[in-house]
Amino acid sequence: MTTFNLPDLGEGLTEATLLSWLVAEGETIVVDQPIAEVETAKSAIEVPSPYAGVVTTLHGAVGETMIVDEPLITVGAENEAGSSPGSSSAGSEPGALSYREEERAGTVPATGAVTDPEAAGAEDGQEEGSGNVLIGYGTSASKNGRRRRRRNGTSRPGTTGGAAAPAAAPSTQSAESSRRGAAFSTSDAAASAISSVQKAPRVSSPLVRRLAREHGLPLAELTGTGPDGMILRADVLAAIDSPVQTAPSPASQAGAASGSAPAPATGSAAAPISSSASMAGAPAPGGLEVRERAPMSGMRKAVATTLTRSRREIPEATVWQDVDMTEVLALRSRLKEQSQKDGTTAPSLLALLSRFVLAGLSRYPDLATRLEDTAAGTQEIVHYDGVNLGFAAQTPAGLVVPVIRHAERLSARGLHGEISRLVGEAREGKISGKELTGGTFTVNNYGVFGSDGATPIINHPEVGILGIGRILDRAWVVNGELAVRKVATLTIAFDHRVCDGGTAGGFLNFVATCLEDPSSALADL
Repeated sequence: MTTFNLPDLGEGLTEATLLSWLVAEGETIVVDQPIAEVETAKSAIEVPSPYAGVVTTLHGAVGETMIVDEPLITVGAENEAGSSPGSSSAGSEPGALSYREEERAGTVPATGAVTDPEAAGAEDGQEEGSGNVLIGYGTSASKNGRRRRRRNGTSRPGTTGGAAAPAAAPSTQSAESSRRGAAFSTSDAAASAISSVQKAPRVSSPLVRRLAREHGLPLAELTGTGPDGMILRADVLAAIDSPVQTAPSPASQAGAASGSAPAPATGSAAAPISSSASMAGAPAPGGLEVRERAPMSGMRKAVATTLTRSRREIPEATVWQDVDMTEVLALRSRLKEQSQKDGTTAPSLLALLSRFVLAGLSRYPDLATRLEDTAAGTQEIVHYDGVNLGFAAQTPAGLVVPVIRHAERLSARGLHGEISRLVGEAREGKISGKELTGGTFTVNNYGVFGSDGATPIINHPEVGILGIGRILDRAWVVNGELAVRKVATLTIAFDHRVCDGGTAGGFLNFVATCLEDPSSALADL
């Protein structure tokens, strides 16, 4: 049996949401066959398998958040598909054959298991060829800290198999504890930490840990029904369905403390369960009951992280200006009529706005820079040889900002084509992570949502963002006379560390002038 962990997805991503399985348990797969579709904070991608064989276990349910380097799928050779994982005594325990391999992920190493990193690497040398990296599947054989799976049939210290563990090895356990203490540290703190690890619950898969964590259930206070007292998903679900659990009687606690009876997995911590569970069932402040707790998706987390950092680090200022859009709308109408005659595509209003924004950034380049920290602890304003223009796009999965690289090289029609392509890929969840990073300035058309104006948040680590509200009929003075014109509000938020109001105001006024007299502006572009 070979377990394939969720590979490194690149760009510092550490988790992904499982959108769908592309294979089923019992199915025969080949190398590089897509096995699952996952959604990262950047995009949706298909994950190929580096192994061939028969799928024995799918680690996770659709909608679950999967962690990088934790089990994704288990594959066995075709001649192993119908056999048990092992022939050891542990494998012959009741229920052992039916319990999933993932239930042993992340457990405490067994007595006698290899704990030295170098020895572990030597023993697993043949398994290091596929390091679960999405591109190339190659990692260094010296990678330390990765989780090792316990060998089948290897017992653990203090393990019980449905009955009390023999109390025949106190000296062995003491010697093992001494060896561990010497290997890590001789301090009291280290000894305490080792003791905590040895007393850790027999945790199951990351999915089960997450389920317990989301419902506020400490694993140490649950009783496992799996082999060796393993905590299974069913155990967590049972605890969730039983909001109030009865604490063990003082007599039973006393019996357990004296050693006259085997201590249950919950031990003396069962009483806190009752208290915690009672609080979980109590009305929330204000008398409202909690209807649901929904985890944040990977994309939602990415948005939250970026915007929170922006608010925390960037001293932004905002400038806005009302703009007469009548002439640019008339220009677009003429371009649409012309495109119907010659079979071309007329640029959208966003494409025309983007073209004017790029012209403005060429005159006010400080707004298309980035403020970066250096290794020396200082900050530098980084200027680039072009503009990577980002634009906010709403998708079913959330807000994304696709980026047009070297947008200054494109015409309004070229910008329209790129905007249409990137928006389509983003809404289908097929856009690549590369096309969602590297922006140096962002445009946000929140007018499509019916908003007159807004104070947009800068997309960190950029230093500026321009937004446009919806276009409304308003009274406007034209050549000294009152007229009804198409008016919208332009807003720019800028990083006051990088530039001042004069720069932002000059840029905004230039873009507004282009929109109000686009024919003259396009002649100079």
